[in-house]
Amino acid sequence: MAPDSLAAQEDVLTHVRWLSVSAAVASISVVGIAIGLGVPLLSVILESRGFSSTMIGANTAVAGIASIVAAPFVTPLATRFGVVPIMIAMILLGGLSFVGFYFAPAFWMWFPLRAALHFALTTLFILSEYWISTSAPPNKRGLVLGIYATVLSLGFAFGPFLFSVVGSSGFLPFGIAFVLVIIAALPVMAARREGPDMRAECDHTSSGFVRYIWMVPMATAAVLVFGAVETGGFALFPVYGTRIGYSEADAALLLTAVGLGNVLLQIPLGIVSDRMKDRRVLLVICAAVGLGGVLILPTIADSWLLSAAVLFAWGGVVAGLYTVGLAHLGSRLSGRDLASANAAFVFCYGIGMLIGPQAIGVTMDIAGPNGFSWGLAIFFGAYLLLALFRMGVRAART
Repeated sequence: MAPDSLAAQEDVLTHVRWLSVSAAVASISVVGIAIGLGVPLLSVILESRGFSSTMIGANTAVAGIASIVAAPFVTPLATRFGVVPIMIAMILLGGLSFVGFYFAPAFWMWFPLRAALHFALTTLFILSEYWISTSAPPNKRGLVLGIYATVLSLGFAFGPFLFSVVGSSGFLPFGIAFVLVIIAALPVMAARREGPDMRAECDHTSSGFVRYIWMVPMATAAVLVFGAVETGGFALFPVYGTRIGYSEADAALLLTAVGLGNVLLQIPLGIVSDRMKDRRVLLVICAAVGLGGVLILPTIADSWLLSAAVLFAWGGVVAGLYTVGLAHLGSRLSGRDLASANAAFVFCYGIGMLIGPQAIGVTMDIAGPNGFSWGLAIFFGAYLLLALFRMGVRAART
């Protein structure tokens, strides 16, 4: 091979395609702001119209169901029509669905609108993460995904703040959300020539979606645990906090500590993962820290400051299950396999979102407030058992 060709190949392997990364990160982060604004907005409006918490919860649950349903269709759609065209189409669908809530006179209309919105958002998340993974070389994939997770977390955090400013009255919050979603199309269009092309990277032979769940189980199980812990933990921590004597404000501030840890620790974790020969070791460490943190939580409950410090570190490290899991996925697969695995990754996150709150709620009903910690511990413990089995099998083969 000619020296110029070797140099070009080395450049591809070691340099980040920052235009592509910036486009995907900017696009999905703007969508994150819109979600952060939209989720509380829709709930508040339904409550003001007199709907029960059960009906509001039922409408919100459609989001998780739509995400699970969408995941298997993403790769076939992107393979047939192209990654960038599908992302643009989903941005438009998401924006129009969001505005549709304002104009929908009947509550039943909110169900198909919620399904369409989260079908679009799930597709955007899967294709954005695929685009980012293919644009980052193996030696910097963790760093790039750490940046992605950090910016996305900031977007989610800014959405509720924006909601607190604009309120829920009139068309303004819907108009802002629509504009934000449409703005997400701009960076995608700017980098469209660098968008990944699944049609060029692979043939069109079909393969079962489910098999990608088992192809890299340490990654897909990690995100399932994270989805369960994040959703169940955030949903029930206020209940846990008040039952052990904290005020609602103090419990909310402890959740803020978890969120800050999530934002501040993802880039360092990504850098560490790039320096490790086997990212699975870091996944095990993240799960072990998660298990240790929830087990000591009841013993330090009397000290708010100590609890805040522990939850800050705990929240950041546990979020590494998503960031490092995604990096591990990208290091094992490429092309259409990576896109399908990304879809399976998000699918497992959706499963975690569904089972986490129910499982933790049951353990709290059985064991009282400390059942909150025990419910979380079950997920971390199960993951560590899987990790020991998988890594033990691999060690036995070598």
